[in-house]
Amino acid sequence: MSSIRRQGRRRPVLAVAATAAALALTATACQSGDGDSSTDARSKPSAEASSAEDLGLPKDLPKDLPASLQDLDKWRGGAWKNWDKDQWVREASDFANPYIKGHWKPDRMEKAEDNGKTVPADVETSSGAGSTDPEPRAVKARGVKTPYTRSAAPAGKVFFDTPRGPMVCSGTVVKDPRNPGKSNLVATAGHCVHSGSSGGWFRNIMFVPAYNNRGLSPAQVQSAQPQDVAPYGQWWGAWAQTTNYWMDEGAQSGGGGSQQDFAVLHVKPERQTGKSLEETVGAAVKINFKAPRTERFSGLSSYGYPAAPPFDGARMFSCTDKPGKLTIDPSQPALYRIGCTMTGGSSGGGWFMEGKGGKAELVSVNSIGPRPATWLAGPRLGPTAKNVFDAISKKYAGKN
Repeated sequence: MSSIRRQGRRRPVLAVAATAAALALTATACQSGDGDSSTDARSKPSAEASSAEDLGLPKDLPKDLPASLQDLDKWRGGAWKNWDKDQWVREASDFANPYIKGHWKPDRMEKAEDNGKTVPADVETSSGAGSTDPEPRAVKARGVKTPYTRSAAPAGKVFFDTPRGPMVCSGTVVKDPRNPGKSNLVATAGHCVHSGSSGGWFRNIMFVPAYNNRGLSPAQVQSAQPQDVAPYGQWWGAWAQTTNYWMDEGAQSGGGGSQQDFAVLHVKPERQTGKSLEETVGAAVKINFKAPRTERFSGLSSYGYPAAPPFDGARMFSCTDKPGKLTIDPSQPALYRIGCTMTGGSSGGGWFMEGKGGKAELVSVNSIGPRPATWLAGPRLGPTAKNVFDAISKKYAGKN
């Protein structure tokens, strides 16, 4: 994320990105899509929960999801761990994420591993004219200034359960034009909510904005006060939306599906306060679905919580670099790519440019990188990503 303070004077992107270390959206508590033929998104929504507790249960439930409050008790008791891969729900209409009180405690958060998508050194990339630029030099990730509530309030961590155990990604609070000033939307990567071609939706998805606000060590987090671990509380994923391309082509390694590896969450607070996520955090970021091509940028900044070694997932880091292009599937728009040493766990973290009035705008999310980490790549958000965003925004228009 580029460090953009609220001010009237506009500055070049490079000046902002090169001198800043944080997304300074102070909180109170160019057309994209060249070759983007896959403009559809799996947007059939799950119905609203009908229980008194509004637990996120749709009306028509897949076989392996709780169909009654009695079944929900079993789900809370551990039935959610039963992953039947032959029945692993994967369609948009199958998504359900029943709330489990107290599920994400500090010790479970600490056990969550990165769900990073890796790219082997010999991955096949498109070599067509202008489709892939030379690999960038490594840029060392720098720690974001604490407290995050002042320097990067909209950024946070996404926690979720998979058949391999608890996992973690990163995410960003984004503006919702159909709920101005009251957004409950979080942008992240598709592989942070759905397994792609090999499976289906992940479970127990939860977002913590400004996680570990003071940048404590993992040991300190275990005994920290709740307001230091989750200064804005925990926000449960009521619904998720990703692209057809990711669901059909997404792969854990090799870069498959990465060129449309984008998702949006609609979240609800564990503790009802009557305030939206945006109101609670005090800030949200606009998504720019018509960002320039790579050659038009002087620099982009990426933020996230890297969890794979040498990082521990406790702190937020950022990288700033001039982006180049990376193409794996010539039928899709090229990925943005920058030098960065952030590892898995930073997946889903936002990429930012300076927009109108000097405000940060999200143009991509972290998707893939090699091991050892020297660069990151993220999708160029165009018509397909906008369809995903619009589907979930329209579903919750005028609703909290």
